[in-house]
Amino acid sequence: MRTLLVFSVLLAAVWADPSGFSFSPAVGSGSGTSYTLSGEGRITAVRLWDSGSYIIGLRVRYGFAWLQLAGNTGGIEQEFELFDGEFIVQVSGKFSTYIQSLLIVTNRGRSIIAGQPSGTTFNMYPTHPMAELRFLSGRYNGAGITSIATHWAILPNMAVNGTSD
Repeated sequence: MRTLLVFSVLLAAVWADPSGFSFSPAVGSGSGTSYTLSGEGRITAVRLWDSGSYIIGLRVRYGFAWLQLAGNTGGIEQEFELFDGEFIVQVSGKFSTYIQSLLIVTNRGRSIIAGQPSGTTFNMYPTHPMAELRFLSGRYNGAGITSIATHWAILPNMAVNGTSD
């Protein structure tokens, strides 16, 4: 009985979590150096580099500040700038040894795709309908991105009016 009570309290705490935090576990082979791309506020742009076969590197911008690069540059570079009030709601793609392709989708239905669609499919999205991509993590080696994980939450002051104060 006591175990049931503890479980119920924990479950209620998770449901009541106003941050809407959720985590999509890493996909890919996961070899190499770890990275975390995290900043303050909302993600405002994404840069992707691909070899034509897999993702070489990625970078995100928070506000006007670009974070460090995860992976490497080279190959085909794409930049995707988000509009005011726009945020990332889905990260999908394919993986094998490397992240073969990435598809990033926003709440406005806009998207960017890079790489080649071969390998095992993955689809990452938040569990809370108001949550957005807050940061990325994973691993890379000398050739490219070997794994990716996504971390989702409701940005403070966004749940009420959709804009930051």
